[in-house]
Amino acid sequence: MNGIYIITKVKRGDLMKVILKADIKSLGVKGDVVNVSDGYARNYLLPKNLAVEATSGNLKELKNLKKKQEQKKELELKKAKETAQKIEGKTIQAATRVGDNGKLFGSITNKEIAELLEKNFDISIDKRKIEIKEAIKALGTYPVTIRVHPQVVAKIMVQVVAE
Repeated sequence: MNGIYIITKVKRGDLMKVILKADIKSLGVKGDVVNVSDGYARNYLLPKNLAVEATSGNLKELKNLKKKQEQKKELELKKAKETAQKIEGKTIQAATRVGDNGKLFGSITNKEIAELLEKNFDISIDKRKIEIKEAIKALGTYPVTIRVHPQVVAKIMVQVVAE
């Protein structure tokens, strides 16, 4: 087996800078600027509309978009703080039917608390953001936590009275 063997070095493709338009598990999240191989970008990411080439115009557009998103987040946080201030420390009354020994027929639910907040304070809060430590099944006053925003929490009291 005498012979001459020629070993060639395979040249890797050039890298291309792209802006991701969707979350891609192996690369990053939407809005990230990443370097990928030229072939991967041209044959997969760009045709499937998962990324755009990182030109100066696209980078400017991305910067403006991030700025607008940041302003929107700040506005949402400000509104959430105002909402929390309106209800913080307040007590709402829930009138319900009561059986023997002060036991309720059923219990006071998150949905009912959300409706009471809407009625009393004109504040619309998703029932999934209302946290009750234990089920409210008897007369009395119970602490309830409301997650108005991921960074803003308000605590109110729910007073259960007989109808």
